[in-house]
Amino acid sequence: MTLAELLVRLGSFGLDLTWRVECDEIVDPRCVEMERRSAEGGMDTLTLLSLTTPFLQLIDAEAHGFAEDELVVILAEVDSSFWDVRAVDERVLGELRRRYPGATDL
Repeated sequence: MTLAELLVRLGSFGLDLTWRVECDEIVDPRCVEMERRSAEGGMDTLTLLSLTTPFLQLIDAEAHGFAEDELVVILAEVDSSFWDVRAVDERVLGELRRRYPGATDL
């Protein structure tokens, strides 16, 4: 699963968030652009989505989603195949569990 797929799965919850992304490994020039925009105050969901499609697999990266100034979701890609998702809204986590039956609670 890619960051773009996960962003889409967040649905309306993720639409109005401001995102800041940190990449431990720069695997694509788009990583540099995401970090630049993050340093400038973040980017909206559609901008982040445009930078992650088509297919962009990240390695050791975190995307922090903010509603105004409150951190509400963290999407952490550990090794290009494992995601750690933390959200303040349990419904978001429930929806992801429903869509991805192999998901497990940490």
